[in-house]
Amino acid sequence: MNFPFQEEFDGKKKTRKFSSNVNSEELVWHRDAVDRTVKVVSAGGWFFQMDDELPVELKDGDTLFIPKAKWHRVIKKSTSVDLVVEIYEA
Repeated sequence: MNFPFQEEFDGKKKTRKFSSNVNSEELVWHRDAVDRTVKVVSAGGWFFQMDDELPVELKDGDTLFIPKAKWHRVIKKSTSVDLVVEIYEA
C-alpha cells in the first residue's frame, strides 16, 4: 500500500513527512489501531480534523492525542511547507 508520506522510525517514535506537493485526494479519512500522541514539528498551512469536529490549523509545537479507532485526517491548504510530525504510540 502506498502512503502519502515518508516515514522514519527510530524505535521510539515515527517521524512522518507529508510533502507540500502531495495530492489532496491522497489525504483520506482513516482510523488507527492504537492510541497516538502526535507532536507537530513543522506545519505552515496544514489542518487536522477529527470526526464530527471542525478542522483546526496546525501550529509548530502543537501536541494532539488521537484515540484508537477515532476517524481523522490531515488537510492541505495552499501551502509551500511540508508537514512534519512525530508520532508516539501507546
